[in-house]
Amino acid sequence: MLALTLALALALDPTTPPQTPRPPLRIEQGNKVLEDVDPASTELREQLRRYQSTRGAGLAGWLDKGCLLISTRFAETAQLHRVCAPNGAREQLTFYDEPIGAAVPFVRDGKRYVIFSKDIGGNENAQLHEMNLQTRGIRMLTDGKSRNGSPTLSKDGRHLAFSSNRRNGKDTDIYLLDLTREQAPPRLLVGEGGSWSAQDISFDGKMLAVSRYHSIEHTEPAIVDLKTGKLQMLPMEGKASMGGFVFDRSNRGAYYITDEPLNGKPSEFRTLRHHNEITGKITALSQSIPWDAQGLRLSDDGKLLAYQTNEGGVDRLHLLDTITGRAIKAPQLPTGLIGDTAFSPDGRKLAIAIGGAATPSDVYVADIRSGILTRWTHSEVGGLDTSRFITPTLIEYPTFDTVNGKPRLIPAWYYRPTCAGANAKVPVLINIHGGPESQSRPGFSSIAQFLAAERCVAMILPNVRGSSGYGRNYLGLDNGPLREDSVKDIGALLDWIAKQPELDSKRVGVMGGSYGGYMVLASLVHYGDRIRAAYDAVGISNFKTFLENTESYRRDQRRAEYGDERDPEMAKVFERISPLNHADRIQTPLFVSQGSNDPRVPYTEAEQIVKAVRANGIPVSYALYKDEGHGNRKKANVDFNTEAMMTFFDYYLFNPR
Repeated sequence: MLALTLALALALDPTTPPQTPRPPLRIEQGNKVLEDVDPASTELREQLRRYQSTRGAGLAGWLDKGCLLISTRFAETAQLHRVCAPNGAREQLTFYDEPIGAAVPFVRDGKRYVIFSKDIGGNENAQLHEMNLQTRGIRMLTDGKSRNGSPTLSKDGRHLAFSSNRRNGKDTDIYLLDLTREQAPPRLLVGEGGSWSAQDISFDGKMLAVSRYHSIEHTEPAIVDLKTGKLQMLPMEGKASMGGFVFDRSNRGAYYITDEPLNGKPSEFRTLRHHNEITGKITALSQSIPWDAQGLRLSDDGKLLAYQTNEGGVDRLHLLDTITGRAIKAPQLPTGLIGDTAFSPDGRKLAIAIGGAATPSDVYVADIRSGILTRWTHSEVGGLDTSRFITPTLIEYPTFDTVNGKPRLIPAWYYRPTCAGANAKVPVLINIHGGPESQSRPGFSSIAQFLAAERCVAMILPNVRGSSGYGRNYLGLDNGPLREDSVKDIGALLDWIAKQPELDSKRVGVMGGSYGGYMVLASLVHYGDRIRAAYDAVGISNFKTFLENTESYRRDQRRAEYGDERDPEMAKVFERISPLNHADRIQTPLFVSQGSNDPRVPYTEAEQIVKAVRANGIPVSYALYKDEGHGNRKKANVDFNTEAMMTFFDYYLFNPR
């Protein structure tokens, strides 16, 4: 504990002038640059090892002979595997140092292929590759430099539509590639400017659905004629968001998810709808469910449709017969979160990735007629006793403002450990999500389970205003100059913690990544006297420098959420709320983690707050990873960072001193 002990001693020594802090203890270990980061003890590493060995499985789709394509990690990164029976062997198909991103299996001329994406070192400049599953040969389809995504295939597997910023590095356009001509360059389809993504190619192969993203509250849908390249913007009533768009089997209509007003009435949540292009009629299909619809999936013959609703953070599966328009009874699933879904080629089965608070994600297959659910993968949990795992409780706590004359309630997930004695008070770690439009949900967290079982520490995951999943109004409550209202919701949570008899309000820590990192720093500025230690991963420290230095293809989107730093009035707001400008008020020990290849929140955001807080004479640990981007994805880095973070919290937060 040399670095931590020395840092704390100097911080508490009144003879040490704050303006002349000691130089950090800096060590370079391979891809890591570490400043005042202490190594974990052997005991801690052994305690963490099994939690770090948990893994999950994600679903990519169906292959031939009734096999499934899944993604899972057996070494450093998540790779593609084939599974051909329930609990069958996982045959690894890709072998890269970098994790595989999107993966789409398909058939062309009777042969099986997979399109998959992969970047380098977390730089998010993903390249699209095609693997021939017969020969296992792989070819790169994109230019090796630009950022590419949203791979969308024609039903015959001959054409690939995808998004790319290859034209100018800023705008994300839509291209079409003939996969049967190996040397043919992709054809630019949509170059209108902005951030476009491909959605679906019609059954007859003539039309492509695309969308232009402005913000989480504003997406514009459009149709492209693949022969002529003509772009037709689809009319929308005001600004609305979209969460999916697929053509129906008639090629003259589409299913989509949106919160666009319906019949002149505002829509608080995203609902599933169908638009008949011939009649112009729009039919609402999930309007009676007061939650967001998501995860739209159509069977190969277009006769069945699957989607989910996010009901307070927990997913519910729905099935629809598109011929009759009637709902089909969905199979009973374990309570939790639904990842990707995929209909079998004959439409009789539905593969589903499902995870929960006490179980990592695994792949199941449901027989649609019988409703029988069969588990295909059993992901490892490090040999841990899962009966000891904690399932979080959904709580609501009052905050500073009111709704209809009553205090506004903020939802949060509370992992409450069972190890404390009757009169014991346990430490608390508040984990704040990023986005800012993300949503904390009761998925599997090895860190939360470790804290509960091995440290008797509670974790609380608040969904402060601005979080998705609770309606359009709630989503917009932190926009622009209202940004710090979400920080006040953390202050209200600290008030709630102080009133709970089982929680120790004198041992409260905060952690968060990306926008959650900003929330951590802002909480230290405003409530540092009630926070004992903090962890910030890839966090924003100054909105002006963040917006100036984030990658150009993201800048306008982020301005739509946070505000435009070029506007003098908004610049004043950023000056007022940026934690860097008030770093002198941060008196709480801080751990900062950052990837040097981060295109979203540049590493300079981390380094400037580290320098500023150290000028206060406050202990700051800093870990920079040269082969990572916006968060760690390689197991060795994830494991090391978790060990370093726990060492930090053991010393500054969990210790009852």
